[in-house]
Amino acid sequence: MSVKIVTDSTCDLPADLVAQLGVTVLPLYINFGSQSRLDGVGVSRQEFYERLPRYNPPPTTAAPGVDMFLATYERLAREGATEILSIHISVSLSAVVNVARVAAKETQAVPVTVFDSRQLSMGTGLLVQAAAQAADEHGTTKEIIALLEDQVPRTHTFALLDTLEYLRRSGRMNGALAAMGNLLQVKPLLRMYDGKATAERIRTRERAVERMIEIIAEIAPLERAALLHSHAPGRAEALRQRIQQLLPQGDVPSVEVTPAIGVHVGPGAVGFACVAIR
Repeated sequence: MSVKIVTDSTCDLPADLVAQLGVTVLPLYINFGSQSRLDGVGVSRQEFYERLPRYNPPPTTAAPGVDMFLATYERLAREGATEILSIHISVSLSAVVNVARVAAKETQAVPVTVFDSRQLSMGTGLLVQAAAQAADEHGTTKEIIALLEDQVPRTHTFALLDTLEYLRRSGRMNGALAAMGNLLQVKPLLRMYDGKATAERIRTRERAVERMIEIIAEIAPLERAALLHSHAPGRAEALRQRIQQLLPQGDVPSVEVTPAIGVHVGPGAVGFACVAIR
């Protein structure tokens, strides 16, 4: 039995790890006015974030179509997959899971199970990594899903945004709240946990960083972790220095979030994804 793992570009897994794990990543679409581009294709992350403040109208995002999922599932079947596990960004944040479910029902070549990660960015990525490693060890789909269901309630993702402006531009919050937040120098601290997105509005960046460190300390000890940033590697490394004693052993990558997420959070954000031991 060969279980293959499919995910989408919001998982933020580094390209070398994707290749090592043998995971298939489907890109979302980013719409620039009347033009659509595949996330991560045709424009570098650096170029995207440098241009983002000047895009008019602001870019938007869209899920891959059913046809893209169908073609991917059928290709993997031809390549020897006997089952496919398709793991995607939380259904509370995107239509990707719903599109994948439609495609899974239409796929005749191979059984496809769609799993809602209830996460985003490397919160999803850490689940995908665990699934791919279990599949490589010849785990069944049922066994892998049980592993993921155990990991989901131990998985947390945070992001400290530099501004509320991009949430407003992307339609994720109303303009009055964005204006008030910018006027008061509010720094939004976003948190994603088990399919629920919440936010704290904190008056200064330093206090927001301290609050994020407090939350990480409450969750520790950690099994796995990753630093996140949107064109702000220096801020990510500064956070690493402040939480070094809380980090798990082994590699803790610093990941620049994909443009499909950057559209909504804007440049200058810094964050963290982790899996608690218990």
